[in-house]
Amino acid sequence: MISNPVSVPPPNLRIVDIEDVLPHEKGDFQRSRPLMKLLKRAETFTNPPVVADLAGDKYIIMDGSNRHISLKSLGFEHIMVQIADYESDFVELGVWQHIVADWDAQRFLRMLDDLDQIEVRDGWDSKAAAQILLRGGPAYSIHAVVDSLAQRNATLRRVVESYHSNASLYRTPLTDPGQIWPLFPSGVALVMFPPYQPRDIIEAALQAAYLPPGVSRHIIHGRALNLNYPMEKLRAPLPLSTKNEQLQEWLREQFARRSVRYYAEGTYHFDE
Repeated sequence: MISNPVSVPPPNLRIVDIEDVLPHEKGDFQRSRPLMKLLKRAETFTNPPVVADLAGDKYIIMDGSNRHISLKSLGFEHIMVQIADYESDFVELGVWQHIVADWDAQRFLRMLDDLDQIEVRDGWDSKAAAQILLRGGPAYSIHAVVDSLAQRNATLRRVVESYHSNASLYRTPLTDPGQIWPLFPSGVALVMFPPYQPRDIIEAALQAAYLPPGVSRHIIHGRALNLNYPMEKLRAPLPLSTKNEQLQEWLREQFARRSVRYYAEGTYHFDE
């Protein structure tokens, strides 16, 4: 936890080769498809993905996989990112819980039962690959025999895929059903995931052993939002060195004009 939020450093923004940016999770087509349409006609780039810097000029996405996928699909060669130190106190790693909505809960359970090498058991189990709580109860735990991170993530992908293409998927940091169900009246099930460590995220990216979409949750203190950087500068067929010189000059102008503000308090954004 940040004890002195005033000490949060300015964001480290850079334009990099889009092929050097590695995702650690599968893309979420429910989010990337509409995002792609927005980016295709956007005049400015607002929220850069947050990445961790690895050796060899590679970067692992902590948050922003769908923006990365969308820009890559649109043919962008370069992408602006915010680089954060994974080992610093300014990065926290948690998980999102999934609300499965607009579907039939019993059909959801039947699809899980039909998955090979996955067993659905009654009740909670801390050693399970995931936990499920139906609206109004009961609770179930999902088990699978796995020997590696890649197998664990593959199991979770199959679980999420069972509802991702059939239901509406919402993410929440909440774990209290009493708070969740009133906010999501069409929700039929809550899927809860085990915690991850930064090394798990890095290995998932390097091994292409992706997590399901929307499971990892990174909190970045000092995150850059609403930049409104000209998209034409990002699209331009110029060397990376030139683009980064332009970016740094643009940033100096923003600070000189006092158009950059830091908000230490947690916020709710209603424009996502």
